[in-house]
Amino acid sequence: MIPELSIVIPAYNEAARLPPTLERVEAYVAASGVPTEVIVVDDGSTDDTADVVRRHAAGWPQLRLLAGSHGGKGAAVQLGMAAARGRFRIFSDADLSVPIDDLEKLLKPLRAGAGAAIASRALRGSVVEVHQPWYRETMGKIFNKLVRIFVLGGVRDTQCGFKAFTAEVAERVFPALQTRGFGFDVEILYRAQHAGYRIVEVPTRWINSPQSRVHPVRHSLAMFFELLAIPDRVRKHPTPAGNSHERRASA
Repeated sequence: MIPELSIVIPAYNEAARLPPTLERVEAYVAASGVPTEVIVVDDGSTDDTADVVRRHAAGWPQLRLLAGSHGGKGAAVQLGMAAARGRFRIFSDADLSVPIDDLEKLLKPLRAGAGAAIASRALRGSVVEVHQPWYRETMGKIFNKLVRIFVLGGVRDTQCGFKAFTAEVAERVFPALQTRGFGFDVEILYRAQHAGYRIVEVPTRWINSPQSRVHPVRHSLAMFFELLAIPDRVRKHPTPAGNSHERRASA
């Protein structure tokens, strides 16, 4: 059976945080009754991440493990999306900073015709239940402002790790992805926007994980330089054209 939903979870050294995440996702999927596959992509972990997934998958056939070399979060999500089969394809952070219960908020605009729906902490109605340290929140706001200035107008929060795409959009934009690190979200949304797809931001809940591995200075600088490189990368590696029906729909 082809699943309705594919949930991709990139994981690097997540043996400690994955068990409760997988339990919550499994409970959500069971309660929803929607045919769903869950794909955990082990991004070359050096801990027991893969064993954690295998043990959980033994009692949950809808869960799959994909193992890759350590290529970065973008590479892991790209690998998972390539294996996904669902009508709607979602990726979520391994710590579930956005609760899985908010998934229906993303699916609603996709069912109404949007190409992508992304959780956003910057909208009225969003609730940040556990905040990041002030310096990380400030740097995040600065980064998102730079995104709007230099690359992607109209999107207020590109970095919240909970995003959903139709199968059509995922199959067009993810294979061409060049940004492998934390800035990959911007490139994916940039490609989708330039291909003519509608991107919808939805209010969300956010619960910051104190074990986050995003370094406030090193990763922010790397993401800024990746940000500046995205338009040139897309020009050199363009998003494949859609079929004639898709071009008419996005014109």
